[in-house]
Amino acid sequence: MPPPGVDFPKTIKSFVKRAGRTTTGQAKAFELYGPRFVLPYSAAPLDRVAVFGAEAAQHPLILEIGFGMGDATAHIADLMREKNFLGCEVHEPGVGALLKHIGERGLTNIRILQHDAVEVLDHMLPEQSLDGVHVFFPDPWHKTKHHKRRLLQAPLVAKLAARLKPGGYLHCATDWEPYAQQMLEVLGAEPLLKNTAEGYAPKPDYRPLTKFEKRGLRLGHGVWDLVYTRV
Repeated sequence: MPPPGVDFPKTIKSFVKRAGRTTTGQAKAFELYGPRFVLPYSAAPLDRVAVFGAEAAQHPLILEIGFGMGDATAHIADLMREKNFLGCEVHEPGVGALLKHIGERGLTNIRILQHDAVEVLDHMLPEQSLDGVHVFFPDPWHKTKHHKRRLLQAPLVAKLAARLKPGGYLHCATDWEPYAQQMLEVLGAEPLLKNTAEGYAPKPDYRPLTKFEKRGLRLGHGVWDLVYTRV
């Protein structure tokens, strides 16, 4: 049971609504690029040909859960134009910011679902349909009484592992060491996943440093990457 006065969701959620204001530039990006790059949620398997086109539909598909303001997503998609990226984010300014990046960089390999990633996993992404999953800096929910709200827990990890193709990967990163320790424990307990390192992994070259990460590193704070593959 939750502590008195703390309501926990009855089902796993991949997000918490945050306050924020969409800028003029983000609103313009919604107008210009939203119709092409923001997908409507549908409780049916993702039609990759309809979404990405016949030729690009054959490319590897990477899911990112909670892309924030989209800086890392755009950077990685720019580096890996031979792969498709599906980003789930409910925060409207973040979606607008990623759309702005898409326009500025001329990216064609990103699609966005402004919807809860758990429902996307349950209804739009069949088992063994993903080549990779990125979960970068999810909310650590620092207080002990809120740990049950953390995204990376056994039920969701099992869903992610099942949807990875054999050899596919799950890459998580956090700047909160207690959460990193929990991730290591939960990911290590999932039988479909194998750690690529002895504990934490070196930061893969494709993941850029965020501005918060750079500031944290200057202050001596750590960042922990975990990379697991589907067996």
